Amino acid sequence: MRVTKRTNIAMRVLMFCAGNPGRLVTKHEIAQRCNASENHLAQVINQLAQLGFLHTQRGRNGGLELGRPADQIIIGDVFRALEQPVPLAECFADVDNTCPLTEACRLRTALSDAANAFYNMLDPITLDALVCDNPVLMSIIAPETCRTASAAAPLVNSETIN
Repeated sequence: MRVTKRTNIAMRVLMFCAGNPGRLVTKHEIAQRCNASENHLAQVINQLAQLGFLHTQRGRNGGLELGRPADQIIIGDVFRALEQPVPLAECFADVDNTCPLTEACRLRTALSDAANAFYNMLDPITLDALVCDNPVLMSIIAPETCRTASAAAPLVNSETIN
């Protein structure tokens, strides 16, 4: 089974949002950090918002954030929502199925069972489990401005303490 580019991008978006809690992130930030085009991101973000995985806010101070807590986003649910509309093989398509064996094909049943097993393996995994205690991931998705600002600016002005 091959995961579509849309699902791959969607997981990057969700992990980025989970790694930046408490603030709205922008499509531009995600595009830079996650190596994705803003046009493709816009489509994926729209779909994730329609599915309730994201909350989006338009306007000058707009952005996006998780639609629910990261520990309540089941990875199997995300994959099912994004992958199941894509036919696994020609015989699964409602239209354009030219295979004459569809009615009698046992391979179709085996492929369906394999896909369900794949999704079932993802069901115990939450978005939170992918992001929490993952310092390497956080070094990639954490905003550069937060790291440099905290390193460059002292917490207390030493001249005011006397």
